[in-house]
Amino acid sequence: MKDNPVVEIDNLWKAFGANQVLKGFSMKLFPEENVVVMGKSGSGKSVLIKCIIGLLPIDKGKLLVLGKNIPELNQKELDRLRMDVGFQFQGSALYDSMTVRENLEFPLRRHPEKLYGTERNKLVQEALENVGLLHAIDMMPAELSGGMKKRIALARTIIMRPKIILYDEPTSGLDPVTGKEISSLMNSIKELYKASSIIITHDLACARITSNRMIILHNGVNYAESTFQQLSQSTDEPVKAFFV
Repeated sequence: MKDNPVVEIDNLWKAFGANQVLKGFSMKLFPEENVVVMGKSGSGKSVLIKCIIGLLPIDKGKLLVLGKNIPELNQKELDRLRMDVGFQFQGSALYDSMTVRENLEFPLRRHPEKLYGTERNKLVQEALENVGLLHAIDMMPAELSGGMKKRIALARTIIMRPKIILYDEPTSGLDPVTGKEISSLMNSIKELYKASSIIITHDLACARITSNRMIILHNGVNYAESTFQQLSQSTDEPVKAFFV
């Protein structure tokens, strides 16, 4: 695999009280690749990416993102790192009281260089063009379909041109056709921005379309790791269960 990993996790542990969720999970994410993580509900998939972005503290283990040791970062350092890591929430998380334009401007307002005027508007328009929704720039979230909301959420994720994108169930709640469109769009975004992505999904079509590698998260660890094609042919029961 080319270059050094942009995310490196080794023996990661995370518990909530007596509930031990991650029990020594390890993985690497390399430049310009998509890694899909699949696991049963409650297996710790969303916990994993929240640890990666620093929304949840880890209990022990090694967690490096773009060469930075996440547990050692102070809030200012963490905020700066997050500018290079896009996070797409499962429910799109658009602000209902803001137009599409205002939703996309929101992360730009937190930019330390304080982008204003024409430069901010240029980034908003570019992001919307890249998801095919420039015409929706002044619409409200209530006027958008489920697929449009996912696209707008993706536009907001990429507007800072992140080096890493974390997707939490990007096709959940969508019909199969729209889900495949979003999956293909994710691949286009990877190529356009040369980004690396970790994709949490239960959607086999999404996993097949987007993944360079797949990881099965089982019993708190990286239980199996390979391509979609190879894992889909596995006879190992915990792996096979995802493909039947």
